Amino acid sequence: MEKQNVPELFGSMVFDDRVMKARLSAKVYNSLRKTIDENTDLDVSVAEAVAQVMRDWAIENGATHFTHWFQPLTGVTAEKHDSFISPSPDGGVIMEFSGKELIKGEPDASSFPSGGLRATFEARGYTAWDPTSYAFIKDHTLCIPTAFCSYSGEALDKKTPLLRSMQALNVQAKRILKLFGKDVKYVRTSVGPEQEYFLIDREMFEKRPDLIYTGRTLFGAMPPKGQELDDHYFGVIKPRVTAYMEDLNKELWKLGILAKTEHNEVAPAQHELAPIYSTTNVATDNNQLTMEIMQKGARKHDLVCLLHEKPFAGVNGSGKHNNWSMATDTGMNLLSPGDTPFENAQFLLFLAAVIQAVDDYSDLLRLSVATAGNDHRLGANEAPPAIISVFLGEELTAILDAIKNDTPYQGKEKVIMKLGVDSLPRFSRDTTDRNRTSPFAFTGNKFEFRSLGSSNSIACCNIMLNAAVAESLKQYADRLEGAKDFESELHALIKETITKHERILFNGNGYGEEWVREAVEVRGLSNLKTTADAMPHLLDKKNKDMLMSHKVFTESELQSRCEIMLENYCKTVNIEGHTMVDMVRKSYLPAIEEYLYSLAQTTSLMQSVSKNVKCSYEISTMERLSELTDCILDSVEKLEGALEDLKKYPDIMATSKAVRDDLIPKMDALRKYVDEAEMLTSEKSWPVPSYGKLLFSVY
Repeated sequence: MEKQNVPELFGSMVFDDRVMKARLSAKVYNSLRKTIDENTDLDVSVAEAVAQVMRDWAIENGATHFTHWFQPLTGVTAEKHDSFISPSPDGGVIMEFSGKELIKGEPDASSFPSGGLRATFEARGYTAWDPTSYAFIKDHTLCIPTAFCSYSGEALDKKTPLLRSMQALNVQAKRILKLFGKDVKYVRTSVGPEQEYFLIDREMFEKRPDLIYTGRTLFGAMPPKGQELDDHYFGVIKPRVTAYMEDLNKELWKLGILAKTEHNEVAPAQHELAPIYSTTNVATDNNQLTMEIMQKGARKHDLVCLLHEKPFAGVNGSGKHNNWSMATDTGMNLLSPGDTPFENAQFLLFLAAVIQAVDDYSDLLRLSVATAGNDHRLGANEAPPAIISVFLGEELTAILDAIKNDTPYQGKEKVIMKLGVDSLPRFSRDTTDRNRTSPFAFTGNKFEFRSLGSSNSIACCNIMLNAAVAESLKQYADRLEGAKDFESELHALIKETITKHERILFNGNGYGEEWVREAVEVRGLSNLKTTADAMPHLLDKKNKDMLMSHKVFTESELQSRCEIMLENYCKTVNIEGHTMVDMVRKSYLPAIEEYLYSLAQTTSLMQSVSKNVKCSYEISTMERLSELTDCILDSVEKLEGALEDLKKYPDIMATSKAVRDDLIPKMDALRKYVDEAEMLTSEKSWPVPSYGKLLFSVY
């Protein structure tokens, strides 16, 4: 990267607080800040003033167009560009941008997933400016972060429910803090999503139809070397990748994205980028931008960035760890213990709320990360299991045990745990190891939800987490606000919560089979292994009641999302199945047949020279490859039948179960035979680059 002043570069393409304070009048700026900080209604006259200043700033920075940038239920972002130009009386043009254009847009909603919320012929949809997330310039276009809804007002995006969930948690958390004598303007959740990804050579990528169509390899035998030596993890970053990372950082910093950490991950060709965490809706926007820029920037280096959760079987897949916490406008982290007894009591109450939320709504957390891609990753050795549990570490677990049992805490001082009366031991950061096998781990002053897949929008899991914690806090506030003796009631509440929900706490090895048995058979935790298992629980009565009571979703929005996510699962696997058929019939079977022909010719020629030539290699290879071609043909015909059968099922629930129980097993069977054939066929004859070339060609 050329020499540059990073502080000057950072946020240079963002209409952030620095720009607003410098360019807006004090009256307009203060009004807008109040809307952002306190969620008050936006004054139309303020929007008009902001629009004029935003337009001038954007044009000065090279923008010619503007767009309402939103996040529909496709899982990626969407944008429709309009130029600033308007005709002038003299035949020229002027550059205009109004408050109305800033506040509202009208993209066609007919081609976005709606799950039945609107009929196909009802095309109108609306985008509405989200002033809490800064506008930015990308590719000479002013991008205005917005929410997206249907003509009748239902949310058709991921941002709207996320903002609703943040508001729900804000309301309930402020009630709790008031009981502790703290009057704050707002409580917001903060997130730092670690992003894993693969980089492969572009030329190799373009020779793999499975990567092109599905983002993952549907076939591929393991190379002699994978990740066994652990030599890639935190290893020296190779020059080609370093150049890519430098360009990536530059583009992210321009957009105000706090890209902080970069390193090699465990698998060959795998890497990670981690930002400093920020307010959840901003972090969600930033992560969507990060994924887009990762993929776009890779092309400039003749690389391809793969964000699929499991692009290569046999090596680690890619996740996205969601580091989550709650903080006030005064900077107080509600998951940091503090120094005084009451701060400890407050911390333990918020901690209890999270524990209860995870136990009560573990199915919502599980389904929030459920995708066809993530089904390949969860439960493998690089990812936590599908069973949701909470890791607290030894010290914090011991503190909760002391509270539950009314026994002395065996720390530096033996103290009976009476919250707010006797001194609690200070719980320091990083006093325990991280548990990489836990889906939901406390890591000092935040929780790390490790189950997300690398391509997931982080909005989904944070919607569910915010809402579930809001529900716990509501129950606590309802009880404590009417308490005659606050301290006694607080102690009893935390003790009861720990006792009731301790089944969700687990500090051990989440990969062990004994944990699966204990979790399901003894503790009664759910093990929702696939998207088809998990997603229908969105419509369970307890889940619907909670999400609707906090106005995070309407009933119709919940119905639509269940339908959309299951449909996405089915379509994704269906595309993979058709891609396998296409590759087998057009590439693999002809290639094997051609290699068999060459072996037969060689054998015939050698034996014509001498009857004493045994041709053991040629004959044994031909025999096994011939058997495999029969197996491959039989398997591909069965897969074709399963793909055709999917059209017969009456609804998406039945179709998703057929995908899980019939289609995927047939795909796995076909792959097994093709991968064996790859090992017996010469590399020269094999029609696509091998795993070895894909994973090691960048280096």
